[in-house]
Amino acid sequence: MPAPIINRADTLIFAQWIIPVAANSAPLANYAIAINDGKIAAILPAAEAEAITASETLHLKHHALMPGLINAHGHAAMSLFRGMADDKALDTWLNDHIWPAEGQWVNEDFVRDGSELAIAEMLRSGTTTFSDMYFFPEITAQVARKAGIRAQLSFPIFDFPCAWGSGPDDYFRKGLALLDDHKYSELINIAFGPHAPYTVGDEAMQRIVTFAAELDVPIQIHLHETQQEVDDAVAQLGQRPIARLAALGLLGPKTQCVHLTALNDEDIATLASHGCHAVHCPESNLKLASGFSPIEKMRKAGINVALGTDGAASNNDLDLFGEMRTAAMLGKAVANDASALPDSYALEMATLNGAKALGIDHLVGSIEVGKQADIIAIDLSGLEQQPIYKPTSQIVYTNISHQVRYSWIMGRKVLDNGELTTLDSRDIVARAQLWRKKISGE
Repeated sequence: MPAPIINRADTLIFAQWIIPVAANSAPLANYAIAINDGKIAAILPAAEAEAITASETLHLKHHALMPGLINAHGHAAMSLFRGMADDKALDTWLNDHIWPAEGQWVNEDFVRDGSELAIAEMLRSGTTTFSDMYFFPEITAQVARKAGIRAQLSFPIFDFPCAWGSGPDDYFRKGLALLDDHKYSELINIAFGPHAPYTVGDEAMQRIVTFAAELDVPIQIHLHETQQEVDDAVAQLGQRPIARLAALGLLGPKTQCVHLTALNDEDIATLASHGCHAVHCPESNLKLASGFSPIEKMRKAGINVALGTDGAASNNDLDLFGEMRTAAMLGKAVANDASALPDSYALEMATLNGAKALGIDHLVGSIEVGKQADIIAIDLSGLEQQPIYKPTSQIVYTNISHQVRYSWIMGRKVLDNGELTTLDSRDIVARAQLWRKKISGE
């Protein structure tokens, strides 16, 4: 890998391994990364990097450097509902527990405290970019800026009122204002977030298609989450949801389709032909018994597959390393093929594929000269990771998230030897406990 000749750096990081997650790039042993002005300025052998003078130099023996993880789907503030309604079917969980709780409790303060709890958890476990779809996205944007984390905020759209607004006209008005507020942001991107085909009618869908095309903005939607969703759509409308969205013009290279458990070959072909992205949330799907997404089939069809945790109310954690491990092993079982979803692809799902899905792969998702320095360092010295024949295997198949020690976003250190630098962990925990007491009636 060619390295520009530089003499100075803001940050210089030596590590035992670098996992570039870039095309045709194998792990690099005993290399260093130089960061300047928030970007990766050089990737070079450790011996050569010794000549560089840096404002900060870290020698991370036994560590692997890799791109920060990209959580391509979640509902951050729902972390305050973690564990509140476990072991229930999706319809029961949503209709009888989550939606009533949201109607009673969700406001700006709830979203602020829940988003901060979620972001802190994500930063501590290696996530440097997240995509969120929830009420009061303007508040989540404030928290994300405070934390220094990269985010895509999909503002929610329903056919009916919710905590954030009175209906489609209100959602579009607020969402377009949010888009205008963040059009020059380096860390925050805005997307359209139609909740699902069964909660958004054709008129609102067509408005989304028009606005998204005019403004060149992504769309994220829950789609084919369960077989019941598909069966109900066929019974009521005479067509599968994917076919309906294709006819409405909603499917395209900027469409991020979340869950996709109930797919047939025609659905997969439609998604592939439109250049859509899939966002796989295996642990939430398993916990809610929503179904099994045919990831290997989509991969072979040429569909870009990213990875998400979904919300902590249905997961119940935001650990994308754990999601990566589950995705890799579940993908093999679903495909009935032990060679399906190898560790290299699992890493891509959680990094570069997520960046592609969110339309930011020119900035992040891999360790390459010129890209933003969104980088994490993982300590692989633990006994649970020994012996190390292949670092990517340990990263994917062992429990590793608690070993994330450092994290940089645009070159800014947001996790320093396991400690958050931009958020107050004790205060976040205290506020979360107050919400539990309030919600549980104590």
